[in-house]
Amino acid sequence: MLSRDGLRRAQQLTRQVPIADDVRDRAIDLVRATRAAEDVEFGASPRASMGLVLAAKARAFLAGRSHVSSADVEAMARPVLRHRIVVDFRAEREGVTPDDAVSELL
Repeated sequence: MLSRDGLRRAQQLTRQVPIADDVRDRAIDLVRATRAAEDVEFGASPRASMGLVLAAKARAFLAGRSHVSSADVEAMARPVLRHRIVVDFRAEREGVTPDDAVSELL
């Protein structure tokens, strides 16, 4: 069990996990790419970049690492982006899911 104060402290520590510029830029580029992807009608907003970076930081924190890796960004891309993008009608008819679209971009 985690107390309220313990949870708040964990949240603070998560936000402090450092992320290298190139790893952060990878997350931003990935989100930006969803807006230009062939199978995607509506891509993720810039705010999704912040969510992806924070989720990657949380994954690194929970794994006990002191930094975010590209693997953290890639692992969190589908859970963070799947509900933020809409595939176009043609892709949906062909069975393409948001996860498939994100996988293609990765």
